[in-house]
Amino acid sequence: MFRTALRNVLAHKARLLMTVLAVMLGVAFVSGTLVFTDTLSNAFRNQSAKSYDDVAVAVTSYADENDATQEPGLSQQTVNKVAKVDGVASVTGRVDGFAGVADPDGKLIGVGWSNKGANFAPGEDGKDPAYDFTDGSGPVKDDQIALDKDTAAKGAYKVGDRVRVATNGPVKEYTLAGVFTTDDGAVSAGGSLVLFDTSVAQKLYLKPGYYKELTVTAAPGADDAKILAAVEPLIPDNAQAQTGAALADEQARAIEEELSSLNQILLGFAGIALFVGVFLIANTFTMLVAQRTKELALMRAVGASRKQITRSVLAEAGVVGLIASAVGLVLGVGLAVGLRSGMAAFGMKVPGGPLVIGMTPVIAAFGVGVLITMFAAWLPGRRAAKIPPVAAMSSVHAVATTKSLVVRNSIGGGLTAIGAGAILGGAAMGSDGRWIIALGAFLALIGVIVLIPLLSRPVIALVRPLLVRAFGVSGKLAGQNAVRNPRRTGATASALAIGLTLVTGLSVLGVTVGTAIDKMTTDQIKADYMVTMASGGDLDRSALTALEKAPGVTAVSPQQSTSFDVGDNWVSASAITPGDIERVLNVEVVGGSLDSLGKGQLAVAEKTATKRGWKVGDTLPVTFNDDKKGELTVGAVYKDSEFLSPVLVDTEVVAPHEVKPYIPQIFVKMDGGQSAANEKALINALGENPAISVMDHKDIRDQFGGFINMMLNVMYGLLAMALLIAVLGVVNTLAMSVFERQQEIGMLRAIGLDRRRVKRMVRLEAVVISVFGAVVGIGLGSFLGWAIGQTIKSSLPGYALVVPWDRIGIFLVLAALVGVLAAMWPARSAARLNMLNAIKAE
Repeated sequence: MFRTALRNVLAHKARLLMTVLAVMLGVAFVSGTLVFTDTLSNAFRNQSAKSYDDVAVAVTSYADENDATQEPGLSQQTVNKVAKVDGVASVTGRVDGFAGVADPDGKLIGVGWSNKGANFAPGEDGKDPAYDFTDGSGPVKDDQIALDKDTAAKGAYKVGDRVRVATNGPVKEYTLAGVFTTDDGAVSAGGSLVLFDTSVAQKLYLKPGYYKELTVTAAPGADDAKILAAVEPLIPDNAQAQTGAALADEQARAIEEELSSLNQILLGFAGIALFVGVFLIANTFTMLVAQRTKELALMRAVGASRKQITRSVLAEAGVVGLIASAVGLVLGVGLAVGLRSGMAAFGMKVPGGPLVIGMTPVIAAFGVGVLITMFAAWLPGRRAAKIPPVAAMSSVHAVATTKSLVVRNSIGGGLTAIGAGAILGGAAMGSDGRWIIALGAFLALIGVIVLIPLLSRPVIALVRPLLVRAFGVSGKLAGQNAVRNPRRTGATASALAIGLTLVTGLSVLGVTVGTAIDKMTTDQIKADYMVTMASGGDLDRSALTALEKAPGVTAVSPQQSTSFDVGDNWVSASAITPGDIERVLNVEVVGGSLDSLGKGQLAVAEKTATKRGWKVGDTLPVTFNDDKKGELTVGAVYKDSEFLSPVLVDTEVVAPHEVKPYIPQIFVKMDGGQSAANEKALINALGENPAISVMDHKDIRDQFGGFINMMLNVMYGLLAMALLIAVLGVVNTLAMSVFERQQEIGMLRAIGLDRRRVKRMVRLEAVVISVFGAVVGIGLGSFLGWAIGQTIKSSLPGYALVVPWDRIGIFLVLAALVGVLAAMWPARSAARLNMLNAIKAE
């Protein structure tokens, strides 16, 4: 029986190749993902270990810069004490923060959030062991800096050039003293690294004489654990000491956690490919069993048992699965190499290291590929075993009987009803119902897939009259053929239905949320521009002062984040400029007056006021961030806004209690509105600072909608994979349909149906099946998009369901195109059948 299985595999190479392709795609993503993440984890782990090779103990300060009662970091006195510990060879102090380098055109080099500045800390030999200089030397004067090699190359800078560098304050010019190479994570992530003289870095990021971190190296033969025990009593309470080995392990774990999200996305691609591939595999083996009905019946007649027949089909599936897994594993390794190179192409440097191919990707590749293939072939194998020996005596090819679908439809209907009920229940629960919706979506999708054969007849019957009117006999025959075998049609349509359910659901949700964000931006932002740091950090107070003096500015207000305790309750607040805030943001007052802000009073959001029982005129006991107490009166109540905290207060009220204000955004209103001239005026007022972004309304919408667009692009990638596998599935279905109807096609040709109309009939059949699957997927996806939207409705003002009809139209066109492309080979084969041979075919 095993030899028979091998012979059958070789006898149907073309059909089984499609199954190999479907399994291969899923296996490639599974194995490629595991190889890629193993390789990256190993590279970063080795880099992390290398970075801490010479570190016996590392000390990190977690001081609160707004707490004036504690030291802002690790003092020089602490450094001196640690240096005297037995076994310590040297102590190096480190301090870092944001630093952005401008290219010759004034644009920021790097990606903002990973642009970093640090101090150059030379030892007695004048060298800093953390950096290898390829040109020049480290900065030793206040007006000198050093740049990493990549940043210097991007800016075309060489030693001696003047370089403009921005921190969170005004831009300054420095002389480039040297260029170095480094394994620093900021540079690896596509950012930049600027080295300052230690005293300059301390002034920029902390306070003169203080460090954020200390690295302790041990003398030969010293024990790291003993050094750690001696160092811990010497450091302040807001600092932590660890051995270099422990810190390296901690960073390695953090890297693996960061890679896990990418891992999950790629495995999601693999899961979709394998799930869709199941239907293609089942169709392929169903077709092979149908073609070998007489052969299998003869084997039963000469003594083969049902179990042997089933094992024969499963053996074929096992062989196909092994081939697909082997090819998929090779492709997966290639995918891992491609992803690694792709990261470098996008500016994300990956540490050097070997490609890691462990046992896990190999076992996963062959386990997944073989098991998925055999699982999908199990049902066709059972059907093959039930072929009676008497079928061998039939002179014609056995025609599939219409088995009762009562059990199947009952199961499908039950799952769909339970799933739909869970989705509706989750939607009614709001934000707490998301997991219930996820469970309901899974059950509903499985239920609909089970019901697709039943749904195919009435749905396709609706379009059959259109096919007849538009294409005549070819259209009528295509409509009838599409529902001739509902199970096979349903299995083929399911591939597209799965992909389009996911993509349509996210498209509906993404477009709806994007529209709500656009509306929120239009309705709530009166300002012409929003000014932020490219790094995502806070702006210096000097930026606010510069904007207030800029020509053409009519109103400017920060959205300064602060907080204080009211009684025993912590409250988040926005410190703003009274009089200007209502000119840059739409603050809808429901009680009192915003003029009270200028008198040192509070304005409270409506929901917060209701929840805490506050009303206009109430006097509240307040404890500020410096632990000083006071009283503030509620002067106004306003409707909640996404751009404002629950409480508004004048910046002058909180200024005495904060060492450094935290200003994430500044809103600016200008005479003449948005224009190139006004934007240039703001940029000039800020000193052409490359690290500061001046955003108009479009930029603001793009910032808030960026994550949504990224997720949509990921899901469109899933659709592309589903479409590819669906093409293979439709090809299989049509090939089987043409094979089963050889006599019929021969008769049609004999009575006058020419080759052109035979091709058209097969193409239309493919289009009908593909569009049917698309309609099912779009319908279910739209329902899921609405349900998920209900869970975020309360947190997004102006939310209203938007159905993206343009994108849905594109999805339908793509589905029809899938049908046309998939029908090319089967249609050509059908048209080229010899009518006489076809008529007498068994």
